[in-house]
Order: sequence, then structure tokens, then C-alpha cells
Amino acid sequence: MSDRQAGAGQATLVIDGAEVAFEPGESLFEVSARVGKRLPSLCYDERLEAFGACRLCVVEVEGIRNPVASCTTLAADGMVVTTSSAEVEAWRKTLVEMVASENREVEVDPLRGHASQELSRLVARYDAVPGRFAGEPSGKSREDDGNPFLLRDYDLCISCYRCVRVCAEQQGDHAIGIANRGFETRITTEFDGELRDSACVFCGQCVQTCPTGALADRKAMRGVDVPGEIEKTRTICPYCGVGCSVDLMTKGDKLVGVQPAMDGPANKGALCVKGQFAFDFVQHEDRLAHPMVRNDDGELVRASWDEALDRAAKGFRGVVERHGRHAVYGVASGRAPHEAAYLMQKWIRTGFGTNFIDNCSRA
Repeated sequence: MSDRQAGAGQATLVIDGAEVAFEPGESLFEVSARVGKRLPSLCYDERLEAFGACRLCVVEVEGIRNPVASCTTLAADGMVVTTSSAEVEAWRKTLVEMVASENREVEVDPLRGHASQELSRLVARYDAVPGRFAGEPSGKSREDDGNPFLLRDYDLCISCYRCVRVCAEQQGDHAIGIANRGFETRITTEFDGELRDSACVFCGQCVQTCPTGALADRKAMRGVDVPGEIEKTRTICPYCGVGCSVDLMTKGDKLVGVQPAMDGPANKGALCVKGQFAFDFVQHEDRLAHPMVRNDDGELVRASWDEALDRAAKGFRGVVERHGRHAVYGVASGRAPHEAAYLMQKWIRTGFGTNFIDNCSRA
């Protein structure tokens, strides 16, 4: 605690008539959010350094002539802030209309990405007219990029640069950057090549932070035509020992996509390429749907569960009788549920009296 806080109490400011305490280093945007005032923004991601590009979060501060971007303005003791005057709200509506007018479309499928609905929600919030400022667009899509994971639909890009910043600040890849200026501004890779020829590791963070769906999850979008409403189920990625939280997106009984949990304690919105995109095995046509055993000719044939389990038990007993309990070694699959991993280690340790058990998810 600082001398000021210990002696004279915590610093405060006034937001819309209410006195609010704040911590040193907090921005007006953060203080407002903490007291329940959700200021609009299209360039803000709490994981990134504040950028102040979209200007939607502007507020009025007593003693300052022009409105200031709340995300880049630090709170100061004694400030008097107005977050939503009629004039500020009118500015915000105009800004939303300018952004929306440049895009090919505003309404996009939520399967494109975690933040893909932010622009459409703001258009609805301000009853904005998307075509009011229709003119020269600044984005140009890369339909020729053949990677199987990320759709680069830059006709929807609004130059918020969240994708570029998350790639640099969170992932540390610097795989994408900004080229040119004005209406020629665009998101690109080194030498304007394809993502698979860049430093991109296909973590998908750029997809999940994009507020318009300009960067989209190609694999999830295969589920656009699947009937039903999207449901999200929170779980843990099984692929390694980090324990990243994910939201499984389903329609009916079909898994259509995976999104990182932005509030996941281990990952905070990050995932690797496997956690983000490697889910096809769940519904793959080659996945076994029933037990199989080998007949006398060595061919795999369909069997009942009792027959298959009896055959497996007989085989394990024979190995132990001939070679001892340490001849059995268990390896659990990272693609199996965590309950199955627990049962696997219990079976090896209790059933065979050995600790020869491992899991491909431990690395």
C-alpha cells in the first residue's frame, strides 16, 4: 500500500456522478468496467496493450476540451468523468456507422470466432445504419490462401489490429503485420505470402480476437449448415498437461468447433493448433463404433463387448503368468476423457500392482 493510501485513503474519481476508488495504473475504461459501465469498443482486448484506435470508448473529462479514449487514459485522483452524454452517444453511433458501412456484411455466423459478433452487437445497440457512409472499402480477402484452418476474409476487416497485436504480444510469433496506409491498409504476412509459409503456428488467437469475423475458423464454419442452435460446453483440452480450458461448440449431437476459454486459468484464451483444430477424430468415419477381435485367420471381425473383454482379460492374464506383472505397461490416450485416464491408471496400479503407466498428455 502506498503512503497516500495508507495515510489519506485510496485515490478516487467521479464517474457519472458516483465516486469510485481506483488502483494506480488503471485506465478509465478498466475503472468503468469494474463498476458495471461497459463502454463500447472494437479495438480493445483486455489481454493486450491499449491501442485507442476505434475511439468508440471516448469519454468526457472535466477540464479537458475534447473527449479522450478511455482505454488509453489513466485514472487520476479527482477526475470527473461522463461516460454517456447525448453528444458522446451520437459520436459513437456515427463511428459505428462509418465502420459498418465499409464492410461487405455485418451479420456473420458466430462459428467464425469468439469475438466475431462484436460489430453486429454494436450496430444493434446504436440502431446504426450500415450503408450510411458506403464508399471505397479498404480490405482485400485472401481467398487463395490454402491453409485448412484460418479463413482470411479481409473484406470484413476494420483495421483494429487486434489480430496483429495478439500475434505479437500474446503468442510472440509476429507472423502477421500491417502494410500500407489509408484505404490501402491491409493485414499481411512477410512478402504477402500464405500463412503456412510464414511464422504462423495456427494457434487461432487472431481468429478468436477478431471483432468482425474477418479472420475465421475454417473448420468450425463447416458446421454453419448443420441444423440446430450452437451450444457451448466448458471442458479441458486433453492434448497435454497444461490444462487449457476450452468451450466445445455443438449442434445437436455433432461437435462443430472448439473455442478457447477467455477466462481459462491456465490459458487465458490461448490454444495450440491441436487444441484449436484437431477434433475431427471425434466424428471421423474411420472411428471404431463397436468392438473388434481377430479370428483364427488373423482377421478383425465384429464382436460383442463380453467377447472382446473376455479375450483381452485372457491375454493379459497369460502375459502376467508367463512374464510377471512388470511385463504389462499402460499408455493412455490424450484423446480419451479424463475419467478414462483415471480408470486406466487405476487398472494398471490396482489390477497389476505396478506403476508402469503413462499418458501422452503429460508432455
